[in-house]
Amino acid sequence: MEPQDTAGLALVQIAGATDALRIATGQVAAGPDLEREITLLLADSGAGESWAGLAAALKRWQPRLPDLAPERDLATMARLGGRLIIPGDELWPAQLADLGIQEPICLWWRGGQQPLPAVDRCIALVGSRDSTSYGAAVTGDLAYSLAQRGFTVVSGGAYGIDAHAHRAALAGGSSAVPTMAVMAGGVDRFYPSGNDDLLRIVANQGAVLAEVPPGSAPTRYRFLQRNRLIAALSAVTVVVEARWRSGALNTAHHAESLGRAVGAVPGSVHSANSAGCHRLLRDGGAVCVTDAAEVAELASPSGTALPEQRTAEAAVQDGLTLEDLILLDALPLRSTTSVEKLSAVAGLGQDSVRAGLGRLGLLGLAVSERGGWKRGKG
Repeated sequence: MEPQDTAGLALVQIAGATDALRIATGQVAAGPDLEREITLLLADSGAGESWAGLAAALKRWQPRLPDLAPERDLATMARLGGRLIIPGDELWPAQLADLGIQEPICLWWRGGQQPLPAVDRCIALVGSRDSTSYGAAVTGDLAYSLAQRGFTVVSGGAYGIDAHAHRAALAGGSSAVPTMAVMAGGVDRFYPSGNDDLLRIVANQGAVLAEVPPGSAPTRYRFLQRNRLIAALSAVTVVVEARWRSGALNTAHHAESLGRAVGAVPGSVHSANSAGCHRLLRDGGAVCVTDAAEVAELASPSGTALPEQRTAEAAVQDGLTLEDLILLDALPLRSTTSVEKLSAVAGLGQDSVRAGLGRLGLLGLAVSERGGWKRGKG
Protein backbone atom coordinates (compact mmCIF):
# COMPACT_ATOMS: atom_id res chain seq x y z
CA MET A 1 0.00 0.00 0.00
CA GLU A 2 1.00 3.63 -0.35
CA PRO A 3 2.26 5.26 2.87
CA GLN A 4 -0.88 7.31 3.55
CA ASP A 5 -3.37 4.56 2.69
CA THR A 6 -5.61 5.02 5.74
CA ALA A 7 -7.43 1.72 5.18
CA GLY A 8 -4.20 -0.22 5.45
CA LEU A 9 -2.93 1.83 8.39
CA ALA A 10 -6.19 1.23 10.25
CA LEU A 11 -6.07 -2.48 9.44
CA VAL A 12 -2.55 -2.76 10.88
CA GLN A 13 -3.50 -0.76 13.96
CA ILE A 14 -6.52 -2.96 14.74
CA ALA A 15 -5.41 -6.41 13.61
CA GLY A 16 -1.66 -6.07 14.14
CA ALA A 17 0.95 -6.22 11.39
CA THR A 18 1.08 -10.03 11.05
CA ASP A 19 -2.67 -10.64 10.79
CA ALA A 20 -3.11 -7.52 8.64
CA LEU A 21 -0.69 -9.00 6.10
CA ARG A 22 -2.55 -12.32 6.14
CA ILE A 23 -5.84 -10.52 5.49
CA ALA A 24 -4.32 -8.35 2.75
CA THR A 25 -2.85 -11.38 0.97
CA GLY A 26 -6.07 -13.39 1.25
CA GLN A 27 -4.70 -16.02 3.64
CA VAL A 28 -7.26 -15.07 6.29
CA ALA A 29 -10.79 -13.81 5.73
CA ALA A 30 -11.84 -10.63 7.50
CA GLY A 31 -15.02 -10.76 9.55
CA PRO A 32 -17.75 -8.10 9.85
CA ASP A 33 -16.49 -6.99 13.26
CA LEU A 34 -13.13 -5.98 11.77
CA GLU A 35 -14.81 -3.90 9.07
CA ARG A 36 -16.88 -2.13 11.72
CA GLU A 37 -13.82 -1.41 13.88
CA ILE A 38 -11.94 0.06 10.91
CA THR A 39 -14.94 2.24 10.05
CA LEU A 40 -15.11 3.59 13.60
CA LEU A 41 -11.35 4.21 13.80
CA LEU A 42 -11.28 6.10 10.50
CA ALA A 43 -14.32 8.14 11.51
CA ASP A 44 -12.68 9.08 14.83
CA SER A 45 -9.48 10.13 13.06
CA GLY A 46 -11.29 12.23 10.47
CA ALA A 47 -10.31 9.94 7.58
CA GLY A 48 -13.68 8.25 7.10
CA GLU A 49 -14.64 10.08 3.91
CA SER A 50 -12.21 8.09 1.75
CA TRP A 51 -13.20 4.74 3.27
CA ALA A 52 -14.98 2.59 0.66
CA GLY A 53 -14.88 -0.65 2.64
CA LEU A 54 -12.32 -3.39 3.13
CA ALA A 55 -13.29 -5.20 -0.07
CA ALA A 56 -12.32 -2.13 -2.11
CA ALA A 57 -9.00 -1.87 -0.26
CA LEU A 58 -8.21 -5.55 -0.83
CA LYS A 59 -8.93 -5.12 -4.54
CA ARG A 60 -6.62 -2.09 -4.61
CA TRP A 61 -3.74 -4.02 -3.02
CA GLN A 62 -4.19 -7.20 -5.08
CA PRO A 63 -2.04 -6.19 -8.11
CA ARG A 64 0.96 -5.61 -5.86
CA LEU A 65 0.95 -9.03 -4.16
CA PRO A 66 3.20 -10.74 -6.75
CA ASP A 67 5.92 -8.16 -6.12
CA LEU A 68 6.03 -8.76 -2.36
CA ALA A 69 9.58 -9.77 -1.40
CA PRO A 70 10.33 -8.70 2.18
CA GLU A 71 13.36 -10.99 2.47
CA ARG A 72 14.88 -9.37 -0.62
CA ASP A 73 14.22 -5.88 0.77
CA LEU A 74 15.81 -6.74 4.12
CA ALA A 75 18.80 -8.27 2.35
CA THR A 76 19.19 -5.08 0.33
CA MET A 77 19.20 -2.99 3.51
CA ALA A 78 21.73 -5.30 5.15
CA ARG A 79 24.00 -4.95 2.11
CA LEU A 80 23.72 -1.14 2.36
CA GLY A 81 24.44 -1.18 6.08
CA GLY A 82 20.90 -0.03 6.84
CA ARG A 83 17.95 -1.54 8.63
CA LEU A 84 14.16 -1.55 8.96
CA ILE A 85 12.82 0.15 12.09
CA ILE A 86 9.34 0.05 13.59
CA PRO A 87 7.59 1.93 16.42
CA GLY A 88 9.17 0.96 19.73
CA ASP A 89 12.67 0.47 18.29
CA GLU A 90 15.45 2.53 19.85
CA LEU A 91 15.94 4.47 16.60
CA TRP A 92 12.23 5.15 16.10
CA PRO A 93 11.48 8.91 16.30
CA ALA A 94 8.83 9.13 19.03
CA GLN A 95 7.50 12.43 17.64
CA LEU A 96 5.98 10.60 14.66
CA ALA A 97 3.22 9.41 17.00
CA ASP A 98 1.77 12.93 16.67
CA LEU A 99 0.64 11.91 13.18
CA GLY A 100 -2.01 9.65 14.71
CA ILE A 101 -3.48 7.29 12.14
CA GLN A 102 -0.96 8.68 9.62
CA GLU A 103 2.06 7.47 11.60
CA PRO A 104 4.18 5.18 9.40
CA ILE A 105 4.15 1.47 10.22
CA CYS A 106 7.90 1.29 9.52
CA LEU A 107 10.87 3.26 8.19
CA TRP A 108 13.85 2.18 6.11
CA TRP A 109 16.92 3.68 7.78
CA ARG A 110 20.47 4.28 6.54
CA GLY A 111 22.74 5.87 9.10
CA GLY A 112 24.46 5.37 12.39
CA GLN A 113 23.02 3.73 15.45
CA GLN A 114 22.36 7.05 17.18
CA PRO A 115 18.64 7.82 17.55
CA LEU A 116 17.26 11.11 16.34
CA PRO A 117 17.21 13.72 19.14
CA ALA A 118 13.92 14.76 20.74
CA VAL A 119 11.60 16.85 18.62
CA ASP A 120 12.66 20.14 20.24
CA ARG A 121 16.21 19.55 18.93
CA CYS A 122 15.15 19.04 15.30
CA ILE A 123 14.62 21.85 12.78
CA ALA A 124 13.36 21.40 9.21
CA LEU A 125 14.80 23.71 6.55
CA VAL A 126 12.94 23.46 3.23
CA GLY A 127 12.49 25.49 0.08
CA SER A 128 12.86 25.80 -3.67
CA ARG A 129 14.89 23.44 -5.78
CA ASP A 130 15.91 26.37 -8.00
CA SER A 131 17.19 28.45 -5.10
CA THR A 132 18.82 31.84 -5.63
CA SER A 133 22.22 32.87 -4.29
CA TYR A 134 20.34 34.72 -1.53
CA GLY A 135 18.44 31.58 -0.55
CA ALA A 136 21.63 29.51 -0.61
CA ALA A 137 23.44 32.01 1.62
CA VAL A 138 20.61 32.28 4.15
CA THR A 139 20.15 28.50 4.28
CA GLY A 140 23.87 27.99 4.81
CA ASP A 141 23.95 30.50 7.66
CA LEU A 142 20.87 29.01 9.34
CA ALA A 143 21.88 25.35 8.98
CA TYR A 144 25.48 25.89 10.07
CA SER A 145 24.51 27.94 13.13
CA LEU A 146 21.70 25.57 14.13
CA ALA A 147 23.98 22.55 13.79
CA GLN A 148 26.61 24.28 15.93
CA ARG A 149 23.93 24.78 18.59
CA GLY A 150 23.39 21.02 18.60
CA PHE A 151 20.22 20.89 16.49
CA THR A 152 19.56 18.23 13.85
CA VAL A 153 18.69 19.82 10.50
CA VAL A 154 15.97 17.85 8.70
CA SER A 155 15.33 18.25 4.97
CA GLY A 156 14.41 16.30 1.85
CA GLY A 157 17.71 15.70 0.05
CA ALA A 158 16.62 17.59 -3.09
CA TYR A 159 18.53 20.18 -5.10
CA GLY A 160 18.52 23.80 -3.97
CA ILE A 161 17.59 24.69 -0.39
CA ASP A 162 17.56 21.06 0.80
CA ALA A 163 21.10 20.39 -0.41
CA HIS A 164 22.45 23.66 1.02
CA ALA A 165 20.86 22.81 4.37
CA HIS A 166 22.43 19.33 4.50
CA ARG A 167 25.90 20.57 3.47
CA ALA A 168 26.01 23.40 5.99
CA ALA A 169 24.68 21.20 8.80
CA LEU A 170 27.39 18.63 8.09
CA ALA A 171 30.01 21.38 8.26
CA GLY A 172 28.76 22.83 11.53
CA GLY A 173 27.29 19.76 13.20
CA SER A 174 28.04 19.15 16.86
CA SER A 175 25.35 16.54 17.58
CA ALA A 176 25.46 12.80 16.90
CA VAL A 177 22.94 13.29 14.06
CA PRO A 178 23.77 16.69 12.51
CA THR A 179 21.35 16.25 9.61
CA MET A 180 18.70 13.86 8.32
CA ALA A 181 17.34 13.44 4.80
CA VAL A 182 13.81 12.10 4.30
CA MET A 183 13.47 10.44 0.89
CA ALA A 184 10.41 10.14 -1.33
CA GLY A 185 11.74 6.94 -2.90
CA GLY A 186 13.71 3.95 -1.69
CA VAL A 187 16.97 4.55 0.17
CA ASP A 188 18.80 2.05 -2.04
CA ARG A 189 19.02 4.58 -4.88
CA PHE A 190 19.52 8.18 -3.86
CA TYR A 191 17.44 10.76 -5.67
CA PRO A 192 18.25 13.08 -7.31
CA SER A 193 21.33 11.30 -8.68
CA GLY A 194 23.24 14.58 -8.71
CA ASN A 195 23.11 14.58 -4.91
CA ASP A 196 24.34 11.00 -4.60
CA ASP A 197 27.71 11.94 -3.05
CA LEU A 198 26.07 14.39 -0.63
CA LEU A 199 23.44 11.88 0.50
CA ARG A 200 26.10 9.20 1.07
CA ILE A 201 27.85 11.61 3.44
CA VAL A 202 24.53 12.37 5.13
CA ALA A 203 23.99 8.62 5.61
CA ASN A 204 27.51 8.20 7.02
CA GLN A 205 27.41 11.16 9.40
CA GLY A 206 23.67 11.54 10.01
CA ALA A 207 20.74 9.53 8.68
CA VAL A 208 18.74 8.95 5.52
CA LEU A 209 15.28 7.40 5.82
CA ALA A 210 12.23 6.58 3.76
CA GLU A 211 8.75 5.23 4.36
CA VAL A 212 8.72 3.20 1.14
CA PRO A 213 10.84 0.04 0.65
CA PRO A 214 13.99 -0.28 -1.47
CA GLY A 215 13.33 -0.07 -5.18
CA SER A 216 10.39 2.34 -4.81
CA ALA A 217 10.33 5.21 -7.30
CA PRO A 218 10.07 8.81 -6.02
CA THR A 219 6.71 9.77 -7.53
CA ARG A 220 5.14 13.20 -7.15
CA TYR A 221 2.55 11.81 -4.72
CA ARG A 222 5.27 10.27 -2.56
CA PHE A 223 7.03 13.63 -2.30
CA LEU A 224 3.85 15.05 -0.79
CA GLN A 225 3.52 12.01 1.48
CA ARG A 226 7.04 12.34 2.86
CA ASN A 227 6.53 16.06 3.58
CA ARG A 228 4.33 15.15 6.55
CA LEU A 229 7.27 13.18 7.98
CA ILE A 230 9.65 16.15 7.67
CA ALA A 231 7.09 18.31 9.50
CA ALA A 232 6.39 15.72 12.21
CA LEU A 233 10.07 15.06 12.89
CA SER A 234 10.78 18.73 13.59
CA ALA A 235 9.77 21.25 16.22
CA VAL A 236 10.01 24.04 13.63
CA THR A 237 9.67 24.01 9.85
CA VAL A 238 11.45 26.97 8.23
CA VAL A 239 10.66 27.83 4.61
CA VAL A 240 13.69 29.71 3.27
CA GLU A 241 12.58 30.22 -0.33
CA ALA A 242 9.40 29.02 -2.01
CA ARG A 243 7.43 29.97 -5.07
CA TRP A 244 3.70 30.69 -4.90
CA ARG A 245 2.93 27.00 -5.43
CA SER A 246 5.70 24.97 -3.84
CA GLY A 247 6.08 21.60 -2.15
CA ALA A 248 7.75 23.44 0.72
CA LEU A 249 4.43 25.13 1.47
CA ASN A 250 2.86 21.67 1.70
CA THR A 251 5.41 20.80 4.41
CA ALA A 252 4.58 24.04 6.23
CA HIS A 253 0.86 23.24 6.14
CA HIS A 254 1.55 19.78 7.60
CA ALA A 255 3.53 21.45 10.39
CA GLU A 256 0.65 23.84 11.08
CA SER A 257 -1.85 20.98 11.27
CA LEU A 258 0.38 19.23 13.83
CA GLY A 259 0.62 22.35 15.97
CA ARG A 260 4.31 22.76 15.10
CA ALA A 261 5.88 26.20 14.64
CA VAL A 262 6.46 27.49 11.11
CA GLY A 263 9.04 30.11 10.19
CA ALA A 264 9.47 31.93 6.88
CA VAL A 265 12.46 33.91 5.67
CA PRO A 266 11.50 37.19 3.96
CA GLY A 267 12.98 38.00 0.58
CA SER A 268 12.75 40.56 -2.17
CA VAL A 269 9.24 41.48 -3.25
CA HIS A 270 10.57 41.21 -6.81
CA SER A 271 11.70 37.58 -6.35
CA ALA A 272 9.27 34.85 -7.39
CA ASN A 273 11.29 32.49 -5.21
CA SER A 274 10.13 34.34 -2.09
CA ALA A 275 6.46 34.68 -3.08
CA GLY A 276 5.51 31.55 -1.12
CA CYS A 277 7.31 32.77 2.01
CA HIS A 278 5.52 36.11 1.83
CA ARG A 279 2.24 34.26 1.32
CA LEU A 280 2.82 32.31 4.56
CA LEU A 281 3.66 35.51 6.43
CA ARG A 282 0.67 37.40 5.03
CA ASP A 283 -1.78 34.60 5.83
CA GLY A 284 -0.47 34.44 9.39
CA GLY A 285 0.68 30.84 9.19
CA ALA A 286 4.34 31.62 9.74
CA VAL A 287 6.61 33.73 11.92
CA CYS A 288 9.24 35.90 10.25
CA VAL A 289 12.72 34.51 11.01
CA THR A 290 16.07 35.99 10.00
CA ASP A 291 18.69 34.07 11.98
CA ALA A 292 19.35 30.88 13.90
CA ALA A 293 18.61 32.48 17.29
CA GLU A 294 15.05 33.29 16.21
CA VAL A 295 14.55 29.75 14.90
CA ALA A 296 15.92 28.25 18.12
CA GLU A 297 13.51 30.42 20.09
CA LEU A 298 10.56 28.97 18.14
CA ALA A 299 11.81 25.46 18.95
CA SER A 300 11.83 26.16 22.67
CA PRO A 301 8.41 27.10 24.08
CA SER A 302 9.88 26.87 27.58
CA GLY A 303 12.27 29.70 26.78
CA THR A 304 15.46 27.68 27.23
CA ALA A 305 16.78 28.70 23.82
CA LEU A 306 15.84 32.37 23.81
CA PRO A 307 18.28 34.68 22.04
CA GLU A 308 21.00 35.96 24.33
CA GLN A 309 19.97 39.00 26.29
CA ARG A 310 21.43 42.21 24.95
CA THR A 311 24.16 43.57 27.21
CA ALA A 312 23.69 46.79 29.11
CA GLU A 313 26.41 48.32 26.92
CA ALA A 314 24.53 47.35 23.74
CA ALA A 315 21.33 48.88 25.11
CA VAL A 316 23.10 52.11 26.08
CA GLN A 317 24.86 52.35 22.72
CA ASP A 318 21.50 52.71 20.98
CA GLY A 319 21.27 56.22 22.46
CA LEU A 320 24.79 57.39 21.53
CA THR A 321 25.67 59.85 18.80
CA LEU A 322 27.77 58.79 15.83
CA GLU A 323 30.82 60.60 17.25
CA ASP A 324 30.39 58.84 20.60
CA LEU A 325 30.19 55.44 18.88
CA ILE A 326 33.35 56.20 16.89
CA LEU A 327 35.12 57.27 20.08
CA LEU A 328 33.91 54.15 21.92
CA ASP A 329 35.38 51.97 19.16
CA ALA A 330 38.70 53.78 19.48
CA LEU A 331 39.01 53.16 23.24
CA PRO A 332 41.36 50.28 24.12
CA LEU A 333 40.02 47.46 26.30
CA ARG A 334 43.00 46.96 28.62
CA SER A 335 45.75 49.58 28.44
CA THR A 336 44.95 53.29 28.69
CA THR A 337 45.53 55.92 26.01
CA SER A 338 45.71 59.71 25.84
CA VAL A 339 43.24 62.24 24.49
CA GLU A 340 45.76 63.10 21.77
CA LYS A 341 46.02 59.49 20.55
CA LEU A 342 42.24 59.03 20.71
CA SER A 343 41.87 62.16 18.60
CA ALA A 344 44.14 60.68 15.94
CA VAL A 345 42.58 57.20 16.00
CA ALA A 346 38.95 58.42 16.00
CA GLY A 347 39.55 61.32 13.63
CA LEU A 348 37.90 63.78 16.02
CA GLY A 349 39.04 67.10 17.44
CA GLN A 350 40.51 67.00 20.95
CA ASP A 351 37.63 69.11 22.32
CA SER A 352 35.12 66.63 20.83
CA VAL A 353 37.09 63.74 22.33
CA ARG A 354 37.09 65.32 25.80
CA ALA A 355 33.33 66.04 25.63
CA GLY A 356 32.65 62.53 24.35
CA LEU A 357 34.76 60.94 27.08
CA GLY A 358 32.74 62.86 29.63
CA ARG A 359 29.47 61.46 28.26
CA LEU A 360 30.85 57.92 27.96
CA GLY A 361 32.26 58.18 31.48
CA LEU A 362 28.84 59.02 32.92
CA LEU A 363 27.43 55.90 31.25
CA GLY A 364 30.29 53.73 32.53
CA LEU A 365 31.49 53.06 28.99
CA ALA A 366 34.81 54.86 29.53
CA VAL A 367 37.02 55.10 32.63
CA SER A 368 39.98 57.31 33.46
CA GLU A 369 43.08 55.78 35.04
CA ARG A 370 46.31 57.69 35.79
CA GLY A 371 45.53 60.41 33.29
CA GLY A 372 44.61 58.01 30.46
CA TRP A 373 41.37 56.47 29.17
CA LYS A 374 40.18 52.96 28.36
CA ARG A 375 36.92 51.10 27.72
CA GLY A 376 34.63 50.73 30.73
CA LYS A 377 32.49 47.71 31.55
CA GLY A 378 29.22 49.58 31.04
